Amino acid sequence: MCSLQAKQIEISITDQKLYLYDSGELVKEYIISSSKYGEGSEDGSFKTPLGKHKISKMIGGDQPHGMRFIGRIPSEIYPIYSEEKVFVTDDVVQSRIIWLTGLEEGINSGSGIDSYARYIYIHGTPEEWLLGEKASKGCIRMSNSDVIELFNQLEGNESVQINK
Repeated sequence: MCSLQAKQIEISITDQKLYLYDSGELVKEYIISSSKYGEGSEDGSFKTPLGKHKISKMIGGDQPHGMRFIGRIPSEIYPIYSEEKVFVTDDVVQSRIIWLTGLEEGINSGSGIDSYARYIYIHGTPEEWLLGEKASKGCIRMSNSDVIELFNQLEGNESVQINK
């Protein structure tokens, strides 16, 4: 990936990885989890949207590792399960929120399919043991340490390409 913007993100659903580029050079790759419901943009589908996005908001930069967000508001430090196989009934948004907006009208932007309106984030998860598998409800999940590391390398407004 190469453009005038220095940092860019590419997400591969097939590989379950997020790639961070700087000036076209791969800086780091991270293991992620995309939606267990597959890929798509329909409101209420819980699917991960494909296509061109950009970061529209970054939330939680001053919060501690493991902070749970409810409605984008910090609420409590939530347990993290890295090896213990604990299923969490809620879709917990943890540590950082990198909120995406779709850039392709009719694909991930517009009425009934808008990534921003669907609250599609890159965020930490308490179910770290599930990373590398499709497990989310539409968002891109990362380990809490990784999402903090990624967050700290971004300024906001970077492009994010989500590929099958």
